[in-house]
Amino acid sequence: MTRSALPGIIAMATIVVASNILVQYLLGNWLTWGALTYPLAFLVTDLMNRIYGAKIARQVVLVGFIVGVFCSLVGTQITGEFGPLVALRVALGSGLAFLTAQLLDVSIFNAFRKGAWWRAPLASTLVGSTVDTAIFFTIAFSATFNGLEPGNLPTWAQEVLPILGVGPAAPLWVSLAIADLGVKISLALLALIPFRLIVVQMAAPAETR
Repeated sequence: MTRSALPGIIAMATIVVASNILVQYLLGNWLTWGALTYPLAFLVTDLMNRIYGAKIARQVVLVGFIVGVFCSLVGTQITGEFGPLVALRVALGSGLAFLTAQLLDVSIFNAFRKGAWWRAPLASTLVGSTVDTAIFFTIAFSATFNGLEPGNLPTWAQEVLPILGVGPAAPLWVSLAIADLGVKISLALLALIPFRLIVVQMAAPAETR
């Protein structure tokens, strides 16, 4: 690890820990409070990539992954009213989704690095967010992966209901995934503002190192 990665590591670790705590609290029918903090991980990755390069960004992602795995392991050991606070398949889906999506974000950002300033962060975050949502919700809640933890099935998430309460019938986890992705896309657009402001302030000093 290099000293350049330290600000990103601190920010990423804070976001991951906060999201793991806030995901326990509901926000309406389809979201948790963690849905508002977790997408900021993409902003951190993109900032580190733009200012310090892909190598530093990947270091930050790796630390975020390790912190996330630790949080999940702690959660699996805490028993709540309905069993472990974090199910094994939820922990697996979370870790795999984070690592895959964030590394994909770094690669896509590099592919668009030389284009307009907004293209790289927007493209990488939109693709990364979509992949993250698909991997996490499919592994954590879909019936396809019930064999991962047959003794602790998320039957509540597999109940068939109208999508977002108004659409065609589908398992509840589909509505949760759609709502989650909607928040990620909205925050990806809003994050372009702080991304631009921070890069303008930090890029020049970083380039002189």
